[in-house]
Amino acid sequence: MRALPISLAVLLLFAAVAGAVSPAVAAPAAPADLGAGSDAAVPSGADATAATPVSTPERVPAAVDDAEEDPERSQVDPANRTFRTLGTPGGVEARAGSSVRGANLGSSIGFAVDGTDAAMETAAVVQQIEAAESGVERQRRILAAINRVERDELTLNSRQARAFSAHASGNLSDRELLDELVRIAATAREYDERLERIDALAAETDGFSSPTRLDEIQVALQVYEGPVREHALSAARGEVPATEVYVESSERSIVLSTVADGDYVREVVRLDRWDRGGGSISNDEAIDVTAASYPETAALRQPDAFGAGSVQRITIPHQFGTLRTFVSGGTQQVFVEHQRVALDAFPDSVPVAEAGDGFNITVDRSYAGGPVTVTVRDAETGEPLPDVTVTKSVGDSNSQAIGTTNADGVVRTLSPAGSYRVTVVDEPRAIFLDDLQPIPTPRPVDDD
Repeated sequence: MRALPISLAVLLLFAAVAGAVSPAVAAPAAPADLGAGSDAAVPSGADATAATPVSTPERVPAAVDDAEEDPERSQVDPANRTFRTLGTPGGVEARAGSSVRGANLGSSIGFAVDGTDAAMETAAVVQQIEAAESGVERQRRILAAINRVERDELTLNSRQARAFSAHASGNLSDRELLDELVRIAATAREYDERLERIDALAAETDGFSSPTRLDEIQVALQVYEGPVREHALSAARGEVPATEVYVESSERSIVLSTVADGDYVREVVRLDRWDRGGGSISNDEAIDVTAASYPETAALRQPDAFGAGSVQRITIPHQFGTLRTFVSGGTQQVFVEHQRVALDAFPDSVPVAEAGDGFNITVDRSYAGGPVTVTVRDAETGEPLPDVTVTKSVGDSNSQAIGTTNADGVVRTLSPAGSYRVTVVDEPRAIFLDDLQPIPTPRPVDDD
């Protein structure tokens, strides 16, 4: 394959940027008003809300068993199942926040430039291998290209670790962290594709095959990708509506979560659980590690393994979503976790109910970064109330819009790490639920 001409590369770059701001894929009005590209959700008219009389009746915690028996509630019985999840390490200082990600021209241009640069480098590498004048020289160039990607993966690891640390110390904003992680993911994906091309060229070379470490490098590169980063990239390009992303970091870890397409999506990286110089681990051993750490999820379906050397990727696609883990041979622990769970089947929540001013409100609380479901019903009829504004304030901060209820009287947000308030407004009526707290995170068995 010949290297891309400069004119074509520039055309591809601006085509990607143009797609990022195309009116044809603009986000719907309501989500876009949340403030695309900002580090925090845009205030939702908090001053007007504050001027409205707000009733404060006594809150009555809903009985969990009664709530589960209600046929109109979609939460799955938490007594029978949980979706355990990694978090930042216990006992270490962590920084948590959220960022509303939407169409952002500056970020899109940066992503497009990085992607184009990496694609051009891949094309140049392929051209160089194909131009070799002998089989021996072709083999040498293939091995050199693999070595280069291996060195580049080390650079990505250093970049990611620096980003975690900088955010945890307050030197990177939520938005800046997400942008850096998306750039790292895009570059890793291009390196992975480059290795696919190199592997194909090796297969076409007489008397030669790719070394096994090529597979190891490919699995390691997938560590830098994730479903939340992918969704944040789509949001920055304007391909999906603006969305809230929860961010929590410590010196050597990151937690990202969001709600996308009716699913709760989460990714966690724990560098303290990854021994890069550790020994190899087999498929079966990695499956056993994952099954022991996530017993309820592993019971839903047989895990699938892919990997080589010191890192194995385990996937459990089940009827409620998907769990993917990366297991380190050196530590014999899961160090990366990707989760996708249907919101209607999410079990790890505890409801709190309150009534007043004509409303019946239920807030299904979750753990920090988990999905919070707010359901609003008419106090007299019990019917769901659509198009009702719901806001959230964290700590002493001003209220910020999380949206309006849908036809089922439901709106969703992400749980902050600390105390928060949910306010429901349908002028002239209003009610709030104060001092809401996240529930404990259901951690993997070996991280309890």
